[in-house]
Amino acid sequence: MDKKVCILYTGGTIGMVPTDRGYAPKKGYFQSLLDEIVQLRYEDMPQWDLVEFDPLLDSSDVAVDEWNSIGQAISSRYDEYDGFVVLHGTDTMAYSASALSFMLEGLDKPVVFTGSQIPMCQVRSDGRDNLINSILIASQGIANEVCIFFAGKLIRGNRATKTSADDLIAFTSPNYPPLASVGIDITYNRRALNRPMPTTDFTLHKMEHVPIAVLKLFPGMRFDLFEPLVTQDMKAVILEAFGSGNIPSRNTALIDSIHRATENGSLIAVCSQCYAGTARLGTYATSGELKDSGAVSCLDMTTEAAVAKLYYLFSVGIEEPVIKRALGTNLRGEMSIC
Repeated sequence: MDKKVCILYTGGTIGMVPTDRGYAPKKGYFQSLLDEIVQLRYEDMPQWDLVEFDPLLDSSDVAVDEWNSIGQAISSRYDEYDGFVVLHGTDTMAYSASALSFMLEGLDKPVVFTGSQIPMCQVRSDGRDNLINSILIASQGIANEVCIFFAGKLIRGNRATKTSADDLIAFTSPNYPPLASVGIDITYNRRALNRPMPTTDFTLHKMEHVPIAVLKLFPGMRFDLFEPLVTQDMKAVILEAFGSGNIPSRNTALIDSIHRATENGSLIAVCSQCYAGTARLGTYATSGELKDSGAVSCLDMTTEAAVAKLYYLFSVGIEEPVIKRALGTNLRGEMSIC
């Protein structure tokens, strides 16, 4: 094949080695693992280059600065490669894939995040199949968006959530179908794929450090715990509400705090705690106060996508009314508009 893929190795379980304190990444080690995979040198495999990040990270330590580093690594090599594979730890992979989906505007090449549940130094590692298939998908130029490939499924990055720490099927896409399935063949669901606007040039939008909080409601919660978030410094609060966006109605402390937050200029975004489904403010009376307060429904977005989208919107220098409209608008296939 004459296609060329760039592998960006940021860290994560796939390249870790056992230590006295548990699995940890080891600088310079991953290339030796790749050298042992004979399939990577087969004639029908694309050419590939490995770029190893320094330092290598457990994904628990990946945040805004690391998103920018990954984005810059792709942007600076964008014209040299037909696609990119990002090797990343699973714990925050859905956050990073969501972030990159917004940062890489006008993307017209595959960017495939993958990793493993078992390190490649172990005999039963799932990393080899995940890596080989991700390289092939990145070279084919069909899923030209930010994706996650894991355990035979290619899913949209900003639709993904990690649902298991133990199973090899670590990620699912609760509100959107897979983009491709891998069996004997790689079969794409072409109706589900994003189609970038052909007039949009590729642009990297770097993220800024923005004060954002996530608050998950639970029965019996002390709503005074919400008060420290009600400051002029807090740009946005993502509220993980019950069901279709419901909050307790008999105790007014929470809604009073939400009103104060919006008066202070904080944006209140509402996601559902449910694994699958949509936050629709006003469907039930218990969400009516949220709607009246000016809160924005994130519809069927995952919390990971909502976090990344808010970072993006506050980083591109637009006014708050525009941010509120954009939050409820589908930008990169992250939400369904019904």
